[in-house]
Amino acid sequence: MIVGAAALALAVGSAPMPDSAGICRQIKDYAQPYISSQNFAGVVVVERRGRTLCELAAGKAAPGRDQPIDFNTRFHIASMSMQFTAAAILRLVEARKLTLETPVSGVISDFPNGSAITIGHLLTQTSGISDINELPDYDQVLQHHQTAATLVDKVKDLPARHAPGGSYSREEHSAYNVLALIVERRTGLPFSKAVEQLVFKPLRMRDSGIDDDRPIPGPVALGNHPVGATGLEPAEHFLWSGKTGSGSAYSTANDQRRWLRGLFHGDFLSPATRAIMFNLDSRVGYGWFKFNSRRFDTIVYSMNGRSPGFASAIVHLPDQDLSVVVLSNIYSSVTTQLGDDIAAIALGQTVPQVVLRNTPLTQIQRAEVEGVFHFGPTFYQANADVRVASQGDDLALHWPSGDTSILLPLAGDRFMDRSYWVPVSLVRDPGGHVVQLKYDDFLGDRKAR
Repeated sequence: MIVGAAALALAVGSAPMPDSAGICRQIKDYAQPYISSQNFAGVVVVERRGRTLCELAAGKAAPGRDQPIDFNTRFHIASMSMQFTAAAILRLVEARKLTLETPVSGVISDFPNGSAITIGHLLTQTSGISDINELPDYDQVLQHHQTAATLVDKVKDLPARHAPGGSYSREEHSAYNVLALIVERRTGLPFSKAVEQLVFKPLRMRDSGIDDDRPIPGPVALGNHPVGATGLEPAEHFLWSGKTGSGSAYSTANDQRRWLRGLFHGDFLSPATRAIMFNLDSRVGYGWFKFNSRRFDTIVYSMNGRSPGFASAIVHLPDQDLSVVVLSNIYSSVTTQLGDDIAAIALGQTVPQVVLRNTPLTQIQRAEVEGVFHFGPTFYQANADVRVASQGDDLALHWPSGDTSILLPLAGDRFMDRSYWVPVSLVRDPGGHVVQLKYDDFLGDRKAR
């Protein structure tokens, strides 16, 4: 690897800094290794109790160009778009054009089982609708212009996963495609125009929008895909209209400030509606994840997004009135860890820094890891056989889905998946032979060669 060990061995001080300038220095020191190793390029904004604690911009808006990223650069935010879709629906609820109990059939008359699926089910991703992202031809869907109606047509007749209601089980992108169509039907406007009127204009988010495949004005970040341990290449082309409602929004750091301030403190939504949105019994709903964090000893609301070329994350601690926004034009889930760790730094917690090796693994070291590892039914890809193989001087994970992600060597038998930013480690038998691969909290057994 070309990354120097000294740059990657920075540590965050254990004592909280007394002022925002000191906190910001810690945050920038913490982020620098991710920037220098080309695992993060983008913006970070940290706000607490209505004031900015820190802001950071790093990298280029487009590969091979000199235009630097700044706080008015437009980033695609992928699944974080669901927040805007949910907000548009809630604005319609407050205008008495919908209720949370309104059945889908009351708006989309030919939707199967639409009388049993409510707006509330869609917002909390408990509708049971089959997910469009799992269609065998989903990659082709993204190569052609779509609308909310065409996306709904692609999934409405697929078998349901389960009956409407119950607990959240997995992300339902299709539910938010349906919500986008409902917004269109109730407003009489294309989804992009409806969200502009219902959400962006009231909050003065002038640089945010819904990508419906028309040119986006102003400075726009182009996406990058990780290559090898430290390289980047332009992300593959696709049309964002294929993610209408579930992942087609773009925004800026400055607009994200306006969004958070308006959502949590302004009169954009009534207190009663805000309570419905955030006082969830489940951990998912209205474009947010809600959980009781052991790390912060309080309730945390978060969301992240990841689509080819881009990754994003947002963290909000209501008890501390602390928000962290991370937007990146590199396709890596490192943004989620950055959001959590930066929130911890802002609260004076000690955050250990990742330390990457500054020399590549030898051929012998790679050979002892290479092989196929079988994971069980609860793994991210159920019953997956994941192959570890050399890719030049690096080790790569080859997934059944066809995706490939590079393993960044840490100390000893530990690695980091560069694409998903998940810890990976080796498990050896008493003789020192690698017998299992631990990916996050899952163990995969090495198959006989």
